[in-house]
Amino acid sequence: MNMHTEERTIYLTRHGESRDNVLDRIGGDALLSERGEEYSRRLGSWVRSLGLESLTVWTSTLRRTIQTARFIPSAYPRTHHRLLNELYAGSCEGMAYSEIAEKMPEVEKGRTSDKLNFRYPRGGESYQDLIIRLRPMIIELERIRGPVLLIAHQAVLRTIYSYFMGEPIDRIPYLSMPLHTVIALQLTAHGCEETRIKLLDE
Repeated sequence: MNMHTEERTIYLTRHGESRDNVLDRIGGDALLSERGEEYSRRLGSWVRSLGLESLTVWTSTLRRTIQTARFIPSAYPRTHHRLLNELYAGSCEGMAYSEIAEKMPEVEKGRTSDKLNFRYPRGGESYQDLIIRLRPMIIELERIRGPVLLIAHQAVLRTIYSYFMGEPIDRIPYLSMPLHTVIALQLTAHGCEETRIKLLDE
């Protein structure tokens, strides 16, 4: 559990539903679906309703996260970080899970038997690789004193959430990070408390 002398909030949210989400495809750089576009509008309205004097907005460099941030007031500075990109699936990028199971059964077996350590073939990443990749981002999050909104991806947010909530490393691949939901992490001197705000029903 991490201890903080100053109370502040880190908001975590996945990008809105993408066109690849609809097709159950992993990875890639798809644009938002119509529902994803609606979430981006609702997220912008919700952020405005908070009335924050300051807010740092981070996205990955992938289009679906950048699109999700577009209705957030421009007064809040935003940066796009490649380190926040989704776990890279190597030769499985753009494939559906059902397609992987059919065409690459050895990959499906490895992924389901050990999600933490499984590394996608041909230059892909594992959750262990992602944990290492995200260390500089977590250090920077610890340094920032004001509220931060991260718009990123499921595996990335699982990893960051686990750090602040003190979750065991072997639970990271199984943590719930639903679409169209903001997870507010309130950092206090006593640890971290979470609140989940669903902005769009499934």
